[in-house]
Amino acid sequence: MLLSKGFEIEMYTGTPQGDIVGLSDQIVASVDGYMREPDSRNVEYITLPSTQYDTLLCDLVRPRQRLRKYLQHLGNYTLIPGSTLSLGGSDTFYRSDINNLYHSYIEQTYGTKVVTASVHINIGIDDPELLMQACRLVRVEAPLYLALSASSPFLDSLVTGYHSTRWGLFPQTPTDVPLFTSHAHHIAWVEAQIAAGTMQNVRHLWTSVRPNGDRRPYDLNRLELRICDLVSNPISLLAITALIEARLWQLLENPGLDPLTCSIFSPSSLLEVTKNNEAAAARNSLDATLTHWQDGRSIVARDWIEEIYSQVWDISKQKGFSCFLSPLVKLLSDGNEAQQWLRLNSCGFDPRQVVTYAQVAMAERELELEDKLCPSLLA
Repeated sequence: MLLSKGFEIEMYTGTPQGDIVGLSDQIVASVDGYMREPDSRNVEYITLPSTQYDTLLCDLVRPRQRLRKYLQHLGNYTLIPGSTLSLGGSDTFYRSDINNLYHSYIEQTYGTKVVTASVHINIGIDDPELLMQACRLVRVEAPLYLALSASSPFLDSLVTGYHSTRWGLFPQTPTDVPLFTSHAHHIAWVEAQIAAGTMQNVRHLWTSVRPNGDRRPYDLNRLELRICDLVSNPISLLAITALIEARLWQLLENPGLDPLTCSIFSPSSLLEVTKNNEAAAARNSLDATLTHWQDGRSIVARDWIEEIYSQVWDISKQKGFSCFLSPLVKLLSDGNEAQQWLRLNSCGFDPRQVVTYAQVAMAERELELEDKLCPSLLA
């Protein structure tokens, strides 16, 4: 039996020319499965947990196809790839619900730094202590998943110098989040943050990875990786997810992979190393030079990912999901979305031309997946 997996997908809506337009009030009222974000220019859908990758593939595509049909009904609108306001609009917050006090706090405190699109990857782990251990490992390796997913090199029609402008600017909150040593440590820490006002509620924990569940922080059943930019290609997203799952199976079979017991660094130094690695991955993604959390050596993100890939390949094959992990090789070879966009930009295509091309490619890819792999969508 594989681990259960699910996704929270945030996406922008807009015109075929790449301009992002706020339509969430109409979408949420008319299309099942979509939810508001604080800004009206993006919406979110969530896939049901599933252990099967082929089911997840269709669950990723199906809601987008429903939304695309509705957007055509509204007018000449489509879905826009990328994780930032690539072509403009970062000077204004467009509230989706003016009566929501939490949204008011977000707008007043963070502004449009939080008006981003992303994917949150959830992996089911019921045992709270195993979950904390998994969160520790995934957190120190989260920069690798950011490197694979980076898709936000533009902001307001400018090249920013980041591959993930989203994570480079995103207000991680609270500022200092420890590597939780136990479930009890996590509970006590969250309660203390809420009492101190550094967290407004249990959802207000915006870090690269967090434990999640139906009654946080007490009843927890999944790891939520929050660092990834929007991965518009479902095949690439499943490959990234397969790498995480295989790594977690490796941890479950070898508890010695725990960063608290398998690193030359102290817990506080590990946090500093991880913070620096996240910043480096936000800027240069797969080409970033990182510090390995186990032995302190310098290593390029792409090479580190290839090392882990070779270690977990046999596990993925034994568990029966290696065919979903294998597209990672192409992702490493071709580069992530940000790197592909920047290559086009260096060849003379401006950000608008790049985003326009990318939204067409995303729509065509979804149609191809629908026709070849999800025939049930046609019913």
